[in-house]
Amino acid sequence: MVAFLRLALRRVAMMPVMILGIALLVFVVLQFSPVDPAYNALGDSASPEARAAFAEAQGLDDPLPVRYFAFLADLVRGDLGVTVPPSQPVVDRITTAFPLTLQLTLLGLALAIVLALVFGVTSAVYRDRWPDQVFRVLSMAGIALPSFWLGVLLIQQFALNMQLLPTGGYVNPADSFGGWLESMALPAIALALPVAASLARLIRTSMVTELDRDYIRTARGSGLPPLMIVRSALRNALVTPLTVLGVKVGYMLSGAVVIEAIFDLPGMGKLILEGVTGGDVGLVQGTVLTIAIAFLVVNVVVDLLYLLVNPRIRTV
Repeated sequence: MVAFLRLALRRVAMMPVMILGIALLVFVVLQFSPVDPAYNALGDSASPEARAAFAEAQGLDDPLPVRYFAFLADLVRGDLGVTVPPSQPVVDRITTAFPLTLQLTLLGLALAIVLALVFGVTSAVYRDRWPDQVFRVLSMAGIALPSFWLGVLLIQQFALNMQLLPTGGYVNPADSFGGWLESMALPAIALALPVAASLARLIRTSMVTELDRDYIRTARGSGLPPLMIVRSALRNALVTPLTVLGVKVGYMLSGAVVIEAIFDLPGMGKLILEGVTGGDVGLVQGTVLTIAIAFLVVNVVVDLLYLLVNPRIRTV
C-alpha cells in the first residue's frame, strides 16, 4: 500500500507540469490564427484607432511570453476570457456544454466496455470455433468503421427508416430520463462500437494467453467450475487492455466532438464549431484546453487503476 501511495502521489504531482505544457501548446498554436481578436470583437468596420485602443487594453500587442503568463494568471483564476459579441464568459459556456460531452463519453465508454468484454471473452472461450470466427469478423468491421460514418448510417436506419429514435437533439435527464436515453442512444452507439471492437480484440488475445497458462490447466484438472476459471483468467487478462483504456477514452472525448455535430448535441463540439466558424479564438482556446485537461485527468486515473490491478509495477 505504501508503494502504491508513493507512485500515485508521483503521478498526481506531475499533473501541474503537464497542464502547463498543454496550456503552452494550445496558446502558441492559436497565436498563428489569422483572426485578429480586436477586429473580431469590435467588428470589421472599427477604426485603426479603436483597434489600437482595444489591443492596448487587452495586451494583444505585448510580447508572446508576457501574454502567455497573463493567460496562465487568468487560467489560475478560472478566467478564460469572453466570447465575441454578444459577450459571454467562456467558462460559463464550457460549464454548460462540458457535462453533455462527459455524459456522451461515459455512456459510450460503458457500452464499449460491456460489448468488448462479451465479445472478447466469448471469442477466447470458443477459440477457433464459429463464435470466435464471427466475433473476429465483426471486430475487424467495427475497427474499420469511422464513428462519424457509423453515426450517419444509424440515423438513416433507426431514425429515418424505422423511426425508433430521434435524429438528433438533446433532452435533459432531469426533465425526462427516458427522453435522455433516446436522445443519447444513437450517438453513444456510434461512439462506442469502434472502441468496443478494438478492445474486444485485445481482451481476446489476453484471455487466450491466460487460458493457456499452467495455473488454468491446474484449475481445470482440479475440477473447478468453468465460470470460476474464466473469471480468474479475466482478472489477469484485463491488465493489458487497461493500459490502452486511457488512450481509448481520449479518442472517445475527441470523437464525441464530431458525433455531437452530427446529432446536433449542444456539447463541446458545438462550441468548437461555433468558435472556428465565428473566428472566436478565446472560445476555441478554452474548449480545446478543457478537453486536453480532461484527457490528462482520465489518463492519470487509468494509471492509478493499472497500479491497483497490477501489483508487480508497484516495485518499479
